[in-house]
Amino acid sequence: MTASSRDASDASSNIINDGGKVDPRRLESIYAASLEQEGPVTVVFTLSRDLDKRLDRYLVDRIPWISRTKIQDLINAEAVTVNDRVPKSSTHLRKGDVVEVLLPTPPSSDLPAEELPLDILHEDNELIVLNKQDDIIVHPARGNQSGTIINGLAWHFMNCSSGTLSEVGREKARPGVVHRLDRHTTGVMVAAKSDTAHWKLGRQFEERTTRKRYLALVHGRVEPNADVIDQPIGAHPTQRQRYAVRHDHAAKQAVTLYRVRELYEDFTLVEIELRTGRTHQIRVHMSYQGWPIVGDDWYGGRPLSLGDILPRSAKADAPRSTPLIERQALHATLLGFRHPGTDKDVEYVAPLHADMLQSIHMLREHCLVSAPTVAGTELDLGALLGS
Repeated sequence: MTASSRDASDASSNIINDGGKVDPRRLESIYAASLEQEGPVTVVFTLSRDLDKRLDRYLVDRIPWISRTKIQDLINAEAVTVNDRVPKSSTHLRKGDVVEVLLPTPPSSDLPAEELPLDILHEDNELIVLNKQDDIIVHPARGNQSGTIINGLAWHFMNCSSGTLSEVGREKARPGVVHRLDRHTTGVMVAAKSDTAHWKLGRQFEERTTRKRYLALVHGRVEPNADVIDQPIGAHPTQRQRYAVRHDHAAKQAVTLYRVRELYEDFTLVEIELRTGRTHQIRVHMSYQGWPIVGDDWYGGRPLSLGDILPRSAKADAPRSTPLIERQALHATLLGFRHPGTDKDVEYVAPLHADMLQSIHMLREHCLVSAPTVAGTELDLGALLGS
């Protein structure tokens, strides 16, 4: 296959990268440079061999930021031609076919910088480590280009620090993002400031050599005091954006280790170690076992209020309906890895946020049953709780 591109002002503009795909950043620069010019931006592919592939599937491979549905819309809108004729999505391509596509505007790789509250635990030339706040997403998604940690980091580097996020993942609006935490999960996360650091950190997450420990407050009394949850996880069959334990081809292996730190009358504080990193893994596994995370309404949890802790006979200055924690009580507490610059083992611990800290203190004061000693725990609970 050979490929070329052209626009109204420069027939030689090249927007095809070395992998044979349309490069959204090059395309974006062409759009920016030709705003005052007439004429569309098109890309032309000339096939050097027969392909046992439909036109729509072929174009999904060549224009990776556009979904197959959007590709089919382009074809139906006659924005695609094969040998100067309007094709169907099902058209099969042959050697010598010339495919021309009128390209839509690509997703912008420039993310607006915004001043947002960031709790920075560590920063150097290679990476930055944060204690993520509640109710903030890590990177832009589904058209939301602002209010994310990535926007906040862009402002931080421009005004308070130096450097920038790595270029890895920029085409998907995820520069520097090595791993993610859910919107309402708090705690420690790392972002890369150089491409080399990104690849080295990414490899450690992929090979599961990082050390991750979480604290979770869950409903019910967890028993036994320690166990391994080895249940495959996949997309929920009916509820969009959610996940579930599944035993079919759509699931992937997921392994979670838990250790009880404190037992209360109707709740348990558990330390969790991840051996895999599936989306919503802790939330799905704990719910599957019958211990949903407090506040996690997606997977059966309920917010914790003062009335859930105080005995009926107790007097309280605040109403019993006073909420203590309304989001999921899950905190990424410890993250350890080999530093990509120094090659030394490093470890970062994120202090608990006020809502979860208060909840645990209240449970300890009014509902503590036991605090078993369990082999393999790593978190210094006394330091985290200030006791």
